Amino acid sequence: MPFSERTNWNTEESDLARAHRKRIESGLPIADLTQSNPTRCGFVYPPSLLAALTDPRALDYDPQPNGLLPARQAVSAYYAAHGVAIDPQQIVLTTSTSEAYSFLFRLLGDPGDEVLILQPGYPLFDFLAALDDVRLKPVPLIYESGWQIDPESIRRAITPRTRAIVVVHPNNPTGHFTKPSEAEQLARLCREFRLSLIVDEVFLDYSFTAPAASLANSSLPAQPDTFPRGLEGVPVYVVSGLSKIAALPQMKAAWIAVTGPDPDRAQALARLEVIADTFLSMNAPVQWALPAWLAGRSAIQDQIRRRVAANLAALDQAIGAVAAVQRLALEGGWYAILRIPALDPDDHTVLALLDRGVWLHPGYFFGLPDSGWLVLSLLAPEPEFSNGVAILIDYLGTNHGRNNPGW
Repeated sequence: MPFSERTNWNTEESDLARAHRKRIESGLPIADLTQSNPTRCGFVYPPSLLAALTDPRALDYDPQPNGLLPARQAVSAYYAAHGVAIDPQQIVLTTSTSEAYSFLFRLLGDPGDEVLILQPGYPLFDFLAALDDVRLKPVPLIYESGWQIDPESIRRAITPRTRAIVVVHPNNPTGHFTKPSEAEQLARLCREFRLSLIVDEVFLDYSFTAPAASLANSSLPAQPDTFPRGLEGVPVYVVSGLSKIAALPQMKAAWIAVTGPDPDRAQALARLEVIADTFLSMNAPVQWALPAWLAGRSAIQDQIRRRVAANLAALDQAIGAVAAVQRLALEGGWYAILRIPALDPDDHTVLALLDRGVWLHPGYFFGLPDSGWLVLSLLAPEPEFSNGVAILIDYLGTNHGRNNPGW
């Protein structure tokens, strides 16, 4: 029978996935350095956490397309804690950031329109764009003593079909926060070409230094010698949710915060309401529980920050034994990127490491080249992480030479 071309994906099991499955089935140990699900990483959640789902008000079916007001007020309070004033009426609740992206792609683009996405980046975007009939156009981040946005590369990528730029703040997996000067450059491009800015802030609370500023603030301070109005005049759609903020991916609660100038903002909210009303996907118990979960986020965030800091320190200490391996600079998030000698395809390296009992991502999963890059999560319990890193360093030291300065 015929199927839609948009779902014509290659669903065959990859060699990496097959090898990983067979090792699990064999019962052999694996130090999983790809784990990004906090509920499986040994963090301690309060025993009363699920009690928030028993609010009797959830027994009343009150379909509000943009979400129940108390839930949206809780999201506004979250932004207020970041120094950003967002009215609850500017919030649209969704069941996930994936759904939020889908709503925005439908809002901003017609079939065949383009959305620019910075890479390295999360591979899920490709599937979302295909399902919503828009085209993703990757634009590379550049690395020079840290990751940077290259506004000229973005400018060259813009065509008459371009409708939006997606920025992940901080980026996953690079950990790069969009600097005020970079945000200003993005804003200038958006104003010049009448584009929207979609900002993914799911990792916003996981900065390695001072708390990061949300780009939902449409009045960022002007930078010297640039357009003086910050993000003013730019339609900005900020997506985030409980998956990372409260380490609760299973609760399926996220949102879109709509900022920018009227009448664009009012039109966007009116159209998003129709999209949300068409699906009415948010369930009442989670909406009533959302205020409590957001209010209690600090305890789990503190655990995650300590874990990430400890694992990053252990990684840095270990890779000091192999001079040819570089851990790229990062400013936040849960991932680290390693630059290794590009002697073999990364698939070969990852399979060889799996045979030794450690599981990592090849860099091309995130849009990096096919050779010379490994990506690992910093969430694993510390003993598992240290064991995995020891296997990794032993392999790299043996195969690429200890203290070998060459690539």
